[in-house]
Amino acid sequence: MNDTRELVMLVDDNLANLMVGKEALSDTYSVLTVPSASKMFEMLTRYTPKLILLDVDMPEITGYEAIKTLKSHPETKNIPVIFLTAMSDFDSELQGFNLGAIDYISKPFSAPLLKKRVEVHILVETQKRALQDYNENLQQMVADKTQTILKLQNKVLQAMAELVEGRDTFTGNHIERTQRCLRVLISAMREVGIYREHTAEWDLGLLLQSSQLHDVGKIAISDSILKKPGRLTQKEFEEMKEHVKYGVSFIENLEEDEEDSLFFQYAKIFAGYHHEKWDGTGYPNNLSGTDIPLLGRLMTIVDVYEALISERCYKPAFDHQTSVNIVMQGRGTDFDPILIDLFEQCTEQLYYSCSQM
Repeated sequence: MNDTRELVMLVDDNLANLMVGKEALSDTYSVLTVPSASKMFEMLTRYTPKLILLDVDMPEITGYEAIKTLKSHPETKNIPVIFLTAMSDFDSELQGFNLGAIDYISKPFSAPLLKKRVEVHILVETQKRALQDYNENLQQMVADKTQTILKLQNKVLQAMAELVEGRDTFTGNHIERTQRCLRVLISAMREVGIYREHTAEWDLGLLLQSSQLHDVGKIAISDSILKKPGRLTQKEFEEMKEHVKYGVSFIENLEEDEEDSLFFQYAKIFAGYHHEKWDGTGYPNNLSGTDIPLLGRLMTIVDVYEALISERCYKPAFDHQTSVNIVMQGRGTDFDPILIDLFEQCTEQLYYSCSQM
C-alpha cells in the first residue's frame, strides 16, 4: 500500500458493515477491510495499522479471542483496538475493556459517529506516542547532562589529586595506580564472593572516583615534611600522620550540602582508614580487625603495594615480586588475612595494571 495516510484496519464478517465503514473513513484514512480474525492476523504480518476496528461476534475466532492474541504479541500489543458490537450489556463491555479495548462502537453504526470516534482515538494515540518520544528524549537529555556533570566532577577531583601529588615529588601517579589496584581487587572479590554482603551494595564507579581523595589531607602538610628527601623524625612523622584527619575534615566540609552523598561516604572511609592496621597498631584510631571498614582495609593494601613498587625518597622502587612478598609478610598483622589471600591470587593482574602506566 502506497497510501501515506494513517492506516485503519476494519475487521468484520459482515460485508455490508465493511462497505459502510470503509465509505465513512476512506476520505481521511487508508482503510484495509478484513472479513475475519484469521485473515487479520495474516494481514498484520505485512501491515501495522494505526488502529483496529474489531467486530466482537464473528465465527471461528471472536473479537474477544482475537484481542487476547493481539495483546500477547510484542508486535501487535500496542495497536489500539475499538470493538464493533451489537451487544449493549454492561458485562460485555466490561469484558472488552478488561481485555484491552480502548472503546466500543455499537452496530449498526452511524458513519459520522464512527469517523469522529476513530479521529479522536487516533489523535489520542498520536499525542501519547509524541509524549512517549518526548519523555524518552528528555530522559536521554538528562542522562547526557548527568554524564557531562560526572565527567566535570571527575576532572575537578583529578586536578585536586594532582595538586596533592604535585606537592609530594615522590608519589607521581600514585592516585591512578591505587585506583587500578582497587578495581582489580574489588572485581576479584565480587567474582569469588568474598565479603559479598558489602560488595553487592557498592557503586564501583563512585567508589573508584572517591578513592582519589584518600590522600587529600596531605595538602595541609608543610613542604618541609612532604618534600623531605630523607626519613622523617618522630615529630615529623606525627605531623605527617595528621593528614588523615585533615583529609576527613576537608571531605566533611565538601559534604555539608550533600549529607546523603554516597560519594562522600566512600571518600571519608578511604581518607580516614587507609593507615589502620589489622592488629590495631595503625593510625589515627588504632582500630583492629573488622572494626576497620572494609574499604579502608582494601586501600591499606593497595596503598602499601603501590608505595613499594614506586621510588621514594628513602628507597628505590622494588620490583613486583619483592613488593608482593613484603605485602604478604603483613598478613594478619598489617592486613586482613582474607584480603591478602585474595591479593596473592591477583598479583599478575595487579602487575599488569600498574605496568601499563
